[in-house]
Amino acid sequence: VQLQASGGGLVQAGDSLRLSCAASGGSINRWAVAWFRQAPGMERNFVAGINRSGGRIYSTDDMKDRFTISRDNARNTMYLQMNSLRPDDTAVYYCAAGPSVIASNVRSQSAYYYWGLGTQVTVSS
Repeated sequence: VQLQASGGGLVQAGDSLRLSCAASGGSINRWAVAWFRQAPGMERNFVAGINRSGGRIYSTDDMKDRFTISRDNARNTMYLQMNSLRPDDTAVYYCAAGPSVIASNVRSQSAYYYWGLGTQVTVSS
């Protein structure tokens, strides 16, 4: 499975962006999917995830009211809708896919086998 993230860019605080992650070489509906982000000089951190069935969404407390993860199995694509962006949201955003996640491992990078190259999001104040 290959993942290609897109949709990043330079925006102002308060703006919205929608990131996309297109999958090829396999059906995204067979995988749990997630978004992570990595700010300069920082570790890569979990943003949001969806389990394989699509019935459970996992999010991060300080982002759950602003960021929404979704997936379109027919388009073999996952999305991250980001609203009310802040300068501290500036990071490279990565999409990832793995065989299965549960609450105890969904936030762990090791749960995901496939990674996109990332898309840069820069939020100016």
